[in-house]
Amino acid sequence: MPERTLMSAEDIQRALVRVAHEIVERNKGAKDIVLVGMQTRGVPLSKRLATTIQSLEEIAIPVGSLDISLYRDDISSLHLKPVIHRTDIPTDVTNKQVVLVDDVFYTGRSIRAAMDALMDLGRPQSIQLAVLIDRGHRELPIRADYVGKNIPTSSNEEIKVYVKEVDGEDKVTILLPNKGATDESD
Repeated sequence: MPERTLMSAEDIQRALVRVAHEIVERNKGAKDIVLVGMQTRGVPLSKRLATTIQSLEEIAIPVGSLDISLYRDDISSLHLKPVIHRTDIPTDVTNKQVVLVDDVFYTGRSIRAAMDALMDLGRPQSIQLAVLIDRGHRELPIRADYVGKNIPTSSNEEIKVYVKEVDGEDKVTILLPNKGATDESD
């Protein structure tokens, strides 16, 4: 499948700065905000958002990581055993404004799993969602509060997010189906 770049490192940085400003504005400051990155690429994105918010508000923002592997609704249908990552949230989430951070928002099923996992850790005042990319195709009635970029896709395309901390570079690409391939949903 051919790959085309949709966002450069600079585009990603600009989107994250805008999202950080939106988080601060919606929450009337940064008090009681906890950023929780979803494994894997949501974790470095949440750390970058925290750095920007800290520079704006001069307040330390707790940042955690959340593994949803055991909360997925498709775990029984996965052919491979899920790789379990560490969940590490450095503060109690009860009565906090928790912002879940993920790289790509697609069906909503991962976010539902993340909300279930979060609720097992406490009862937040609110759970908000920040995503770098919203590609559409929702299967559940869940929406993002903060979106870096909306990229409408077909179901046979794939969005790939690369972050420096995991992949050695920052960019967003789309994998396009080969010419002559047909969409099975037609």
